[in-house]
Amino acid sequence: MFFNKNAYLCKKKNIYPQIMQNNAKTRQQAILDIIQKGPVFNQEELALRLKEAGIEATQATLSRDLRALKISKVPGEGYVSQAAPQPRLATDLATGILRIQFSGQMGVIKTLPGLANAVASLIDHQVVFPIIGSIAGDDTILLVLREGSSPDSVLDALTPLFPEIKNRYIL
Repeated sequence: MFFNKNAYLCKKKNIYPQIMQNNAKTRQQAILDIIQKGPVFNQEELALRLKEAGIEATQATLSRDLRALKISKVPGEGYVSQAAPQPRLATDLATGILRIQFSGQMGVIKTLPGLANAVASLIDHQVVFPIIGSIAGDDTILLVLREGSSPDSVLDALTPLFPEIKNRYIL
């Protein structure tokens, strides 16, 4: 009888389930990345894009992954993640802004949980003056204002991105 020492050691260390789990995690992350990059309308298209990324998956595996990731198919939009819906437009982000306040050369924006980074990134890329920059947590953004900037000038600069921002201003 042939004894394979390497296979025995691998089974002893119980690495096969870990390898399979890592493959599933990698495949599921790739699925999320593909869906975020653009619409995918069927599992055949998803399997093709995964194959282009170097990941082989059967239709049954894709069905299980889509269910585990809480991804559903929406007519006209393709597959959409239901687990953590992400706003796609600045107007969607604007609905997540709860309030804005100022103190000296700083401003604080409170958002719904999970939206602060997206809002801050949009501000950093779209608003040049009077905001120098921002730091975002999960639901709070710290704005650093230019010397001499007023709350009104900041609100005016933010209004094109977030039309209702002035209604959320707290003195």
